[in-house]
Parts: sequence; C-alpha cells; structure tokens
Amino acid sequence: MDHWPFRNLVLRTPRLELRPDDDEGLLELVDVVLDGVHPPDRMPFGVEWTDAPREQLGTNALQHHWRVRSELSPQRWTLNFLIRLAGRVVGAQSLGADDFPVLREVATGSWVGLRHQGRGIGAEMRAAVLAFAFDHLGAVAARSSAFDDNLASHRVSRKLGYRPDGTFSQVRRGEAARQTRLLLTPEEFRRPDWELAVSGVTGCLRLLTGREPSE
Repeated sequence: MDHWPFRNLVLRTPRLELRPDDDEGLLELVDVVLDGVHPPDRMPFGVEWTDAPREQLGTNALQHHWRVRSELSPQRWTLNFLIRLAGRVVGAQSLGADDFPVLREVATGSWVGLRHQGRGIGAEMRAAVLAFAFDHLGAVAARSSAFDDNLASHRVSRKLGYRPDGTFSQVRRGEAARQTRLLLTPEEFRRPDWELAVSGVTGCLRLLTGREPSE
C-alpha cells in the first residue's frame, strides 16, 4: 500500500500541470506569494491571509499547507494543487470536501500570482479540478463563493456554468461585505474544448471517497 498516493497524482491541461502540494513546490509557491497575489487596496479572500506582515507570509503559507495535508481523511479533505505553467509554479487551486462518501459535494478555491493574471489560467485550472471531481471522484455538485466585487472570479464562474445560490455577509477588513454562493452540477458544467489528462488517481480514491478502487 502507498501511504501517500497523492505524490503520484497529476492533472494536465493544454498549458498547465496540477499536482498536490509537496515541500519543494511549496517553496516556489512562497516566492509567488511574496511577489504579489492582488493589489494592496483590494481583498478578494474570505480569510485575509495576504494581510499578514511580509516577514510572516512565507511561514504562514507553509504551515497552512502542511496543516491541511496532515488532516486529510475521507470525512474532511482538501487537496491544494500547485499550478505549473512551463514548469514554474504560478498559483494554487484547492479542491475540498466534507463527508464526501455521503454528500459527494466538493468546494473550490484558488489564486494566481499577480503577474500571471489576465491570461485565462484561473479558468483553466478550475475547469481541471471540476472535471477531475465530476469524472473521477463521482461528485454530484461543486460549490464556491466570491465577494460581489471580485469580478474576475465571477467571470470564471459564469464561464464554467455556475449559478447563484444565495448570499451571505461577512466582515472584510473591518467592514461588511457580501459574498455570493455559487453552485455547479455535472449537467450544468460548461466543459472546455480540451480533455483533462489524469494519472495516479487510482491509489487516491480510498482516501478521498472512502471506497476502494474496485468498488
């Protein structure tokens, strides 16, 4: 038995390679974080992690990814995929679930380094994990959310077929801000004009779905 099969999992799109985080890749990711994720006067994230002092950002990012990795189980898991373009890390795409063996729903979150934005990378990497969740894990729904002023995220969601699923408010930098929940089903998924290539998934199914590959 491979006790950490995620080291073999790879998703490939025409431009991108997505692999679950590893320590060497995380060091590259820290460099992308320190190079900038969003303009300082904006906060696109529900968790304001990029507001940490610069000298803490790298350590915080590493500890977050290590903690998420260590807590993975079929009852609650998150895969943080490192996104590589031409062999270099440019961002991160998460795919997570609570009680997936019963609910079969996933949630996504992502970011791309500021200097790599505006090139369609965000849509391509989210399409990749959605295809992976629907086609290889058997998910029946994917959920996301974004602040109403995060126009780039909403454009990606509309492009992929998400529909609004209610709103909620939260405190952002000391002020109330509204987020829109988003829902996508396999039937509504607007698939890209390319096929996702996946390798190494079989050994991961037990830890993600609670079932053995033969089931």
